Amino acid sequence: MLLPDNMHPENSIYFNGAFVIESLKQNQKFKLLDLYQEVKAKRSMSFSVFILCLDWLYLIDVAIINNLGEIELCS
Repeated sequence: MLLPDNMHPENSIYFNGAFVIESLKQNQKFKLLDLYQEVKAKRSMSFSVFILCLDWLYLIDVAIINNLGEIELCS
């Protein structure tokens, strides 16, 4: 859930997506598993939550997958 009303905010996709964005800002391009390892070092999250964050960031045009299969911020 993006903004839950019945659980802790730190378990939301909205909150965890900020850590994905932070990692993408530091290094503009990442392979999927490299980005997951980078994010997991900062914030403990499951791979499924990580993928949901990427899906959400893609839907709101914040992150894309380029032709090389790397995840990067939209310009």
